Amino acid sequence: MSRPTQGTLHHVELWVADLDRALSSLGWLLEALGCALFQSWDGGRSWRLGPTYLVIEQSLALTAERHDRCRPGLNHLAFHVEDAATVEELTADAARHGRHLMFPERHPYAGGAQHCAASLENDDGFEVELVAVKPPERN
Repeated sequence: MSRPTQGTLHHVELWVADLDRALSSLGWLLEALGCALFQSWDGGRSWRLGPTYLVIEQSLALTAERHDRCRPGLNHLAFHVEDAATVEELTADAARHGRHLMFPERHPYAGGAQHCAASLENDDGFEVELVAVKPPERN
């Protein structure tokens, strides 16, 4: 691996109330996006893609049972995906992994006409957004 560029994100650490539930709703997606399992321990896992890794950990120091994306802190994680077909494929798979589509009435253009994406929330309130690198041509 080459030396990361200054300012590149090193890692993100998500504390979750239930590790098994988080692994089911996010672990599959990270692997589908090309991330490789990097570390594994009793209370967590991490996945790496390039110089950046993402940690999911069940902390003993939690002060709440559910994430609230509307409070100060993390709102959501957004990932590039190849195209609109991949957005749709992963959105369909997400339902089998405990995630539901947010803003279904505006899907896949909830972010605007040139922003093809899916916003997916799990039962713990964590949102991920899948953004097509190449949106479909619209007439």
